[in-house]
Amino acid sequence: MPLPVTALIPRLREICGDDGVITDPNRRRTYESDGITYHAGTPGVVVLPTSTEQVAAVVRLCSESGVPFVPRGAGTGLSAGALPHSQGVLIVTSRMRRILEIDIANERAVVQPGVANLEVTRAAAPHGYYYAPDPSSQQVCSVGGNIAENSGGAHCLKYGFTVNHVTGLEVVTPQGETVRLGGKSADAPGYDLLGAFVGSEGTLGIATEITVRLLRAPQKVRTLLAAFESMDAGGAAVSAIISAGVLPAAVEMMDALSIEAAEAAVACDYPPGAGAVLIVELDGPAADVDAQFDHATQLCRDAGAFEIRTAADADERARIWKGRKSAFAAVGRISPAYIVQDGVVPRTALPEVLRRIAELSAESGIRVANVFHAGDGNLHPLVLFDDSAPEASEKAAEVSGKILDLCIEHGGSITGEHGVGVDKACQMPEMFSPADLETMDLFRSAFDPGGIANPEKLLPTPRLCGERPGVRKDVHPLVAEGTAEQF
Repeated sequence: MPLPVTALIPRLREICGDDGVITDPNRRRTYESDGITYHAGTPGVVVLPTSTEQVAAVVRLCSESGVPFVPRGAGTGLSAGALPHSQGVLIVTSRMRRILEIDIANERAVVQPGVANLEVTRAAAPHGYYYAPDPSSQQVCSVGGNIAENSGGAHCLKYGFTVNHVTGLEVVTPQGETVRLGGKSADAPGYDLLGAFVGSEGTLGIATEITVRLLRAPQKVRTLLAAFESMDAGGAAVSAIISAGVLPAAVEMMDALSIEAAEAAVACDYPPGAGAVLIVELDGPAADVDAQFDHATQLCRDAGAFEIRTAADADERARIWKGRKSAFAAVGRISPAYIVQDGVVPRTALPEVLRRIAELSAESGIRVANVFHAGDGNLHPLVLFDDSAPEASEKAAEVSGKILDLCIEHGGSITGEHGVGVDKACQMPEMFSPADLETMDLFRSAFDPGGIANPEKLLPTPRLCGERPGVRKDVHPLVAEGTAEQF
């Protein structure tokens, strides 16, 4: 029989100190959601460890007591992967933010999970190196959270996702044991447990020390912004660039609605009247970059670009990226509420899927802004709605779900880089067979037979998927039972 979470509080204070344990209800509500606020719940207790030893001791206590735990990084996730458990312990790694080593000789960095993504590059930059994965929230998102979700970013077209840049982990298992996977070497023999852990969304344990690959800063970087009258024209430019054998570091696209939001939020000064803008960035040896850049520029002109801007220096490059990097938050300027989606389709299916999204928007009366990694087909539709209007949130959730259905229908995926979490767990059966899901559950259970590590995330459960998705308006069943609070 599991102990009530309140029974663990005295021991948690011994492990993490009084200032490392939060029990006050108002302070606990600070952690009620990640970047998706329509999934929210108050954690039973919050702990803020500062070391691997403290994390291991907390998890071991949870395991011995049968109490669930949920890992949390910076809280910038977009799948409700860090949604707290009302009767569990929320383990927040934000105080574990030391860069332990910059090993230039081996092109590695060793960091704690609370280190912000961009801080790794800042630490490596004086040596002429950088860390490639670059989520839009890289100034604040943590490396530990990136590990949990296998985060990507604008430059994953050329450089891959987090999993391609992690060579070693120190992990606290759901039993509270500390183990090491991989190290500084390029590869380790045996089963790829390192690859399995990255992207496991906290269901296999907690990474407390992370070894990442550092890349030498490219000799040259060139960036252009091309404005088109339509998304179809921009999409044609993307296809032409990739088909020509040009491999940009990043190819990003925004539609007219997302441009409008970015202008309202950060005054990015994109070309007026654009139905779409395309950002193309190339990096590498100077001679190669210059030749490919000229080719990409001409291909954009051939596809109908009515204005092309090129960045002359790092400041101009930052201004071009400013609107794209702020796009998710910017839509708050034009809509009271919105749902961020994260689907993937084959690049060749982009035009058809974008047309279908436009049709869904017109039919439902729900506006959809499109921002996406055009080079690899990773869509980020932003479904806009007024949460004060009757049934608007339900309509938005329905449109959001249909967009993911479109992705699956065209041979894609329900997530590219944001993870599954709670938000998409019920759509996993649309992608995977019962046998597939059972195999995943067997694998998860091998690590966590007690089922206490971030429960009800990633894989569908009858309780979770028996509930209507979207923003809840009526009383939650757990509130009616008296086991949770609703605000």
